[in-house]
Amino acid sequence: MVTHRLPGLHAPVSIRIDPWGIAHIRAENRDDLFFAQGWNAARDRLWQIDLARKRGLGLLAGDFGPGYLEQDRAARLLLYRGDMAAEWAAYAPDAREICTAFAQGINAYVSGVLAGELPLPPEFALLDTQPAHWHPEDVVRIRSHSLTRNATSELLRARVIALMGERGASLDLLRRNLEPATAPTRTDLDLSALPQDVLRDFLLGVSPVSFSPERLAATLDCAGEWVRPTPLGEIDRIAQTEGSNNWVVSGARTASGRPILCLDPHRTHVLPSIRYMVHLAMPGLDVIGAGEPTMPGIAMGHNGTAAFGLTIYADDQEDIFCYDTHPDDPDLYRYGDGWQRMEVCRETIPLRGHPDQVVTLRFTRHGPVMHRDGNRAFALSTVWSRPGTAPYMASLSVMRATDPDSYLAALRGWGCPSVNHVYGDVRGNIVWKPSGAAPVRQGWDGLLPVPGDGRFEWHGLRDPAQTPVEINPKRGFIATANAMNLPQGWDGPLPGHEWLDASRHDVLNAALAENDRVTLADCAAMQLSTHSDIARRLADWLRPLALPQVRALLAGFNGDLAPGSAAAAFVEILLSRHLGPAILATEGAENLAVLLAPWDHASLIAWVEARDTMPPAIATAVDAAWRDCTAMMGDPQDWAWGKIHQLQLTHPLHRLTSDWNMPPLARGGSSSSPNFAGYRSADLQVNMGPSVRMLIDIGAWDDSVFINTPGQSGIPGAAHYADLQADWAAGHYHPLLYSQDRIRATALRHITLSPVA
Repeated sequence: MVTHRLPGLHAPVSIRIDPWGIAHIRAENRDDLFFAQGWNAARDRLWQIDLARKRGLGLLAGDFGPGYLEQDRAARLLLYRGDMAAEWAAYAPDAREICTAFAQGINAYVSGVLAGELPLPPEFALLDTQPAHWHPEDVVRIRSHSLTRNATSELLRARVIALMGERGASLDLLRRNLEPATAPTRTDLDLSALPQDVLRDFLLGVSPVSFSPERLAATLDCAGEWVRPTPLGEIDRIAQTEGSNNWVVSGARTASGRPILCLDPHRTHVLPSIRYMVHLAMPGLDVIGAGEPTMPGIAMGHNGTAAFGLTIYADDQEDIFCYDTHPDDPDLYRYGDGWQRMEVCRETIPLRGHPDQVVTLRFTRHGPVMHRDGNRAFALSTVWSRPGTAPYMASLSVMRATDPDSYLAALRGWGCPSVNHVYGDVRGNIVWKPSGAAPVRQGWDGLLPVPGDGRFEWHGLRDPAQTPVEINPKRGFIATANAMNLPQGWDGPLPGHEWLDASRHDVLNAALAENDRVTLADCAAMQLSTHSDIARRLADWLRPLALPQVRALLAGFNGDLAPGSAAAAFVEILLSRHLGPAILATEGAENLAVLLAPWDHASLIAWVEARDTMPPAIATAVDAAWRDCTAMMGDPQDWAWGKIHQLQLTHPLHRLTSDWNMPPLARGGSSSSPNFAGYRSADLQVNMGPSVRMLIDIGAWDDSVFINTPGQSGIPGAAHYADLQADWAAGHYHPLLYSQDRIRATALRHITLSPVA
């Protein structure tokens, strides 16, 4: 046992580390518990959380130099700048105290590192930087990881319509289908006048931090060149495909008679994992599950009475507002019958190797000004500017709910991200409730940019009671997967129109509907399924129309995108690279390909299924896909989806050292399979999927299982840095231990945090 004596603690805290890297933290009071959670997060993930804080607050340039100055300026536009009293009041009554203790715990670890008493993670040494101390407000002010949507989609849609007129709205459905079907609200705004880089600062502010020798060596006079954010289409793809699967099954439909809740949040794959598993116990609270290491509490897991999970729900939480500015004073913008003045903020950004730099930020009544162009300005309005919308912070209430009433009450305060919540408890209850802050728009739909002159306003936020709810449905299960799942006949407010395709949702619901004795093994098989109904439908359409070699390849293919499948490789290359441009060629709209990629695959399939013959452009696309496969894999007998569809987790510093990267893994699946494996069409490399999976046996808690890839630790070379990756890739799980007896019997390490005498 190792003991650390720390100022700020009131009583000893026990941290037991199990064989899979989960820290089981047990304290005697709330403040010590969350202090220890912060300390432990820093123990395992210090470089990750320090970088996240500096990125979110706009403090990168102080560590890394002029190449990061523009990203800092952009990040500061996206911070919460409202009243902090209202912000704290929007969460659990003790949220401020919890965040204070959490930050104090991080700071205690940081102080130990700076004093040489605790090890400095190697990334700091490589970059010659040091970790910084936190303020409690840092936990909630950073909003750029909120997963709000659909500003990027608005801009892409506007550009398509500007190029193609009214026909553009229907062609844009090949990029993003709209459900319920609707025609985007048109205004008198000239969409053709929208600059391409309207959202450049937004994209830069939400982009991950990149490192290269060139960027780190950038000089001050070329700082403005480092404004190349993640491309608009890629940000839109990520925003529209980051989702999850979750389901909860009533005990009436399980073999054990106990409810089961399962979850596997899909996010961009990063190293270390974006998720961190932790167990937090004290008198009156005993929760275990996953969250983000920068946040106190957990967002998904269980508390010994109830289990809870979430997937993204399609609330439209962003809008682009466009203004005419005064010809003599560009800080004045037209509003109503007069002019309003932008709020102008000047902030000082520390800059490594140089004097501090002063940047100017501008804000309208709607939000931060993202771009100015002549006598025009463009601002982004997001719900995250409102109090109570720090990502996942409402989990501090949700994780303590023990019955449907307290669960639904906790969800009334849920702001971001907008999610499908599912719940199950030891009394047999199961619940679904979508929650999130959503604007009320009157007379317009938020699908296109609008004038900011006062005619198109948000009339507050939706009443949380105005979303659907299901409690103990007769069918005995609830499953969500980011698809349009409004109840039939729903006449309440529409959350938005941009959902993911229903393929995963339909597969999961069908599997649960046909099984009235569900087991954890069944649920594991569902999470690991590489079946894609999208791929099956495309193959079914191709078989009778294609050349003999294609028919032979697709014979017997049922949509299973297994790593060893040759047919899967061909179908996915056709679908992701060639089918969309071929459809546009048939429609006489080839110029739209760069705007519509990477496509709404369900819309592409619906387009071809409506045709009984193969248009010439589609035949050409089939030939091109065959040539691609041959070029990449050789003879057809050597083709395999996993040969070209691989996941390689790379450390953020991989341009400086390759020592901390993971080896590539062959993957099956796609973005339309339950075992989600989203990929870039350019190189077919997997970049999105479930880092964490959990199967929770409600009531038999020690029988629950989990996996997190590549490991719990973020310290290169540590025992738990990559110890779970092979098991994750193979579809294996490990015990999610809960009882203190099992934890004590299994733990490999024991750390005690003690107060200073």
